[in-house]
Amino acid sequence: MNLSNLQPAEGSVNRDGKRLGRGQGSGKGGTAARGHKGAKSRSGYSKKIGFEGGQMPLQRRVPKFGFTNINRKDYKGINLDRLQELVDSKGIKGAVTVETLVENGLVKKKDLVKILGGGELKASLKISAHKFSATAKAAIEAAGGEAINS
Repeated sequence: MNLSNLQPAEGSVNRDGKRLGRGQGSGKGGTAARGHKGAKSRSGYSKKIGFEGGQMPLQRRVPKFGFTNINRKDYKGINLDRLQELVDSKGIKGAVTVETLVENGLVKKKDLVKILGGGELKASLKISAHKFSATAKAAIEAAGGEAINS
């Protein structure tokens, strides 16, 4: 340690700077370092999100199109081959419900489930879901199972 690297202990020096708006003699009186006029000099000023200094903001420059249907129902599709995998790996027999699919991590608790006809189903299952495609229903019944809308 020598004179060139001496420092005060951490937290011992208060360097908040000059207090603003405490008279001309303080050096930060008058406008209190806000400059003259303009929105930023006024009390209560807060810049709006996306404000670009008066230039037309990006959110308003970009063209909009289409619409979002607020009544849309999104179904999580599960193919027959995934159900066959469940039967093979987990040893599920007889019935497959939405709860079974949730337990095995294929869907979330609040998801609407639609069984799709992709792949091949060999097992005879009683499948309960919110919706079935026509090909899936035919394949389930061909394998000797039952498709139940819940």
